[in-house]
Amino acid sequence: MKQLLLRHKQILFFIIAGGLSAIVEIGSFKLFSVYLPRVFVSEYNLYGIKYPFSNIFSTSCGIITNYFLSIWFVFERGKHSKRKEFAYFISVSVVSTIISLILFQILYHYVFKDAFDLGFYVLSQEMMSKISSILIVSLLNYSVKKKVIFNG
Repeated sequence: MKQLLLRHKQILFFIIAGGLSAIVEIGSFKLFSVYLPRVFVSEYNLYGIKYPFSNIFSTSCGIITNYFLSIWFVFERGKHSKRKEFAYFISVSVVSTIISLILFQILYHYVFKDAFDLGFYVLSQEMMSKISSILIVSLLNYSVKKKVIFNG
């Protein structure tokens, strides 16, 4: 078991870093989705898009958290300069954000119709959509970041 963990240390650290980043993203989404509509009423439904700014702001928090955790704990520096590496990271993250926003809308409108009661916590339609879109996009992120940005 120990050998297996050592062999797949990078994947394990990526999962931990991704989990921590997801906690930041989900937590900030919850805060933004509760407080932002008080200031910007259209946040609930901006031309048919649910929680657009909460999604963008929370995803940005998650991206920044993930970047620092990735360079500190997950990946070794690649052949790119820090500036170029950061630019690539942000570019991949912007594409991932767009995919995540589209997935969120699809899941919110067509998949998760009702809240889900866990007994100790109720997952709302928007939280289930957010969590699911994060999980799907994170699979894509690992391979792209490893191969393109950090040349692993």
